[in-house]
Amino acid sequence: MKTLAISALFLISNIFIFAQDLTISGRILDSNNVPIEFANAILYSEDESDLIKGVSTSFDGYFTLKNLAPSTYLLKVSYIGFETFEQQIVVTENLNLKNITLKESSENLEEVNITVKKPTLVREADRLVFNIANTALVEGNILQVLKSTPGVLVLGDEITVKNSNPTIYINDRKVYLSSEDLNQLLEGSSANAIKSVEVITNPSARYDAESGVVLNIVMSKNLITGYRGSVLGGYTQGVFPRYDLGTSHFFKKNKLSFNLNYNYNKDKLNRDGDDTVNYLNNNSTIDQSWRSFTNRNTWSETHNLNANFDYEINDNNKISLSSTALYLPYFKYQINNNTSITDANDVFLSRFTADNLSYDNKYNLGFDLNFDHNFTKGNLLFNAHYTTYNYERNQAVLSNFFDINNEFDTASAFNTDANQDTNIFASKADYSLPINDNSSFETGLKYSEVKTNSNVTQFDVDLGTGTSTIDNQNSDAFEYDERIYAAYANYASHTEKWSLNAGLRMEQTNIEGNSPLTEISTTQDYLEWFPNASAQYNISDSYNVYANYKRSIARPSYANLNPFRFFLNENYVVSGNPFLVPTFTDHVVLGTTLSNIFTIEAYYKNFDGAISEIPRQNNDTNIIEYINVNFDKTVEYGFDFSTYFNVTEKWFLYAVTSFYNIEEETDFGNGFVNQSQWSNYSILQNNFTFLKDNSLNASLSLTWVGKNLQGFRIIEDRLFSELVVSKSLFKKKAALSLSVGDLFNYQDPRSSVRYQNQFSLAQSDIDNRYIKLGFRYKFGNTRLETNERAIDIDERDRLNKTEN
Repeated sequence: MKTLAISALFLISNIFIFAQDLTISGRILDSNNVPIEFANAILYSEDESDLIKGVSTSFDGYFTLKNLAPSTYLLKVSYIGFETFEQQIVVTENLNLKNITLKESSENLEEVNITVKKPTLVREADRLVFNIANTALVEGNILQVLKSTPGVLVLGDEITVKNSNPTIYINDRKVYLSSEDLNQLLEGSSANAIKSVEVITNPSARYDAESGVVLNIVMSKNLITGYRGSVLGGYTQGVFPRYDLGTSHFFKKNKLSFNLNYNYNKDKLNRDGDDTVNYLNNNSTIDQSWRSFTNRNTWSETHNLNANFDYEINDNNKISLSSTALYLPYFKYQINNNTSITDANDVFLSRFTADNLSYDNKYNLGFDLNFDHNFTKGNLLFNAHYTTYNYERNQAVLSNFFDINNEFDTASAFNTDANQDTNIFASKADYSLPINDNSSFETGLKYSEVKTNSNVTQFDVDLGTGTSTIDNQNSDAFEYDERIYAAYANYASHTEKWSLNAGLRMEQTNIEGNSPLTEISTTQDYLEWFPNASAQYNISDSYNVYANYKRSIARPSYANLNPFRFFLNENYVVSGNPFLVPTFTDHVVLGTTLSNIFTIEAYYKNFDGAISEIPRQNNDTNIIEYINVNFDKTVEYGFDFSTYFNVTEKWFLYAVTSFYNIEEETDFGNGFVNQSQWSNYSILQNNFTFLKDNSLNASLSLTWVGKNLQGFRIIEDRLFSELVVSKSLFKKKAALSLSVGDLFNYQDPRSSVRYQNQFSLAQSDIDNRYIKLGFRYKFGNTRLETNERAIDIDERDRLNKTEN
C-alpha cells in the first residue's frame, strides 16, 4: 500500500499542465446565403490521422470550436446534399472564418444515402484491426459484427480467439459481465456506431493481467445533435422457436448525451447427449459399461438493459455514468436421463432413470462512473465500478432403478436449494501523456475487491411420506474475499521504420476462502510482475517483421473455488476445488507480413498450472465427477498463415490456417500422464455486396477446428458455419436479415478419454442448427445520422458458472 501511495503522489504531481483556450468560429451558408442548420464542422490534425473536435451548426448556421492549442489543423465542413468544404488552418490566436459557402453536390440524396464502404483489415504488431465504419456490417447488432471479425469464433455463449477466451472492452473500458450475460447484451445492441474491432493478442500493461487476449470494440465519436432510435425483433427456429425484441435510443443536445438499450429474450433450447463410462477392474479391463442417453431442455426469459449518460462539463472535462442490468425471472432446467448398465460382454445388468428439474432466477446490476480530463498534453481518466449479483436455484431429482429383468426395483429422491450473492468494487486511474509526435507514456493504478457468499442445502426425500431431511454431508456454505492492487507503466513509440511497445504491470493478490461447515479454507497471498513487449520493423511499405512477448494470469473463478458438490443424479456430480491456484502464461510470437496481405507467425505458449475441467471416474463407487484441476505442464506451439484481400470490388476474403501442438502432463496419484496432439484450425470468411446500390449483403463464414486435446480429452473434428444475408430497406431506415447456422450439421462435439484407469466417450447434439429472421427499423433524426458520412464502443467475467 505504501508503494501504491507513493506511486499515486508521483503520478498526480507530474500531470498538472495548463490548457490553451483558442477558438475557431464561422458561419455556414448555402449558395443563396441561407444559414444551414446541423452542418458538421469537424477539425482534424494536419495529417488527418486524429479527429480533434467536432460540432453541429446552430439554427442560424454558426459554429465554434473551443479550447484549441496552437497548431496546424484541417477543417472539414459537410452537410447532406452539399460538397464537403476542406481548408488547412494555422491557429495561433482566436480565428473567425466568417462565412463559409457550401456548394450543392451533383449527387442526389439517395445516392449519398447508399454509399457503403468495404471492411478493411490492418495488421499491427500486437493486434488485428477490423475497420467496419460505414460498411454493411453496422446494420446488424454487435454480436453479428464479432461473428464476422476475422479470428473470432462465437460458440453458443462462448466467444473465443484461437482457443482463448478474450476479455471484452468497449472504447478501452472493460465490460464486467459473464459470457452468457455479455452475449445477450451484445446481441441486443446496435452496431451502427462501431468504428472498428481490435483483436489485441498482446495487450499492453494498461490492461488487466488476466487479459491475455482483448477484444476492444471501438465506437465512433458521436458529434451529431438530435435524437434517433430503433426497434428490432428476431425469430429463431432451432429445435424449438426462440424470440427476441429490443429497442435502442440515443439523444444528444449541446453537452449532454444519453443512450439506452433494452432487449428481451424468450428461449427454449434443446440438447441431447450420448455418454458412455467404462468402469474398469483392477486389471484395467472393462467391468461394467454405463451408457446414458440424456435430453436437456432449458426455458428462459431474460431482460437486459444498458444505459449510458455523458455530460461534457467543458471541452477538457467529461463525466459519464453507465449501467448494465440483467434480470432473469424465469429459468427452467429439465434433464431426463436413462442409463443402461451392461457387463464386459454387453449383457444387460440393470438400468436407472433420473429426472432433474430446477428453477433459477438471478439479477446482475453493474454501474460505472468515469471522469475524463484532457490536458494540453495528456489525459487523465478516473473510473469506479460496482456490481451486485444474485443467483438462486431450486432443484428436484427423482431416480427410478430397474433390475436385471428390467422391472422396477426402487426409487430415491432429493431436493437442493442453492444461492450465491456477489459484490464487486473496482476503481482505477489512468494517465496517458504524448511525449512527442512519435511516442507516448501511460501509467495508472487499480484496486478491485470481490466478496461472495454462497450456500447449498440438500434434502433427502422420503417418497413414502413426502418428508424431507437435511443431508449434512452434501450441504455447505462458502465465503470468498479477493482483493487485487495493481500499478503499471507503458511506453510506445512509432516511427516510419519502427514500432515499439513495452510495459510492466504489478498485481498484488490477497484471497481468503472459507467453508465453515467442512472447515475447508484457502488463503493465497502473492505479488506478481507481468511484463509485455512488442516490436515491429518495417522493411518497406509492403514488408515487415515483428515480435511479441506477454506474461498473463488466469485466476480460478469463484464457482470453481467453491467446494460444493452439485449432483445431477446420484452417479453424476460437479464439484468445486478450493485448492486451485492461478495459471501463469508466457506467450511469445514471431511474425512477418508480406505484400500487406500475407502474414506468417510462429508462436509458443507455456501455461504454468493450467486450469482445466476434467471428468474423473471412480471405478469403486461408479461415480463420475467433473472437477477443475491444475495441470503440472501445458505447452502449446504452432504456425499461423493468414491472408486478407478484396477478390473483386464486391467480395472481401479473409483466410487463416494454423497448425499447432498441445501437450498436457500431470500426476493424478498413479504416476504422470502425458498426452500431446497436433491439430489444425482454419477460417474462411467471405463478405459480399450485391445490387447497384450495395443494399444487399451476405457473409459466409467457415471455421474448421481439427481433432485436438483439451483437458486429457480428445475432441474430434468440428466445422462451424454461418450464412448471413441482409437487405437495407426504406432508404436505409430499415434492415431485414436472414441467418442460417451449422449449414453442414458438423458442429456438435464428440470426445473421448483414455488414460490409466479412465475410459469414457461423449457425444452431444446441441441446438445450434437454426434459421433466424431479424428486422430493425430506425427512426428519429435519421437524416443527421446519414450526415456523419465524413466521420470515421475480468472480475465479473469469473461469475460465470459451469454449465452442465
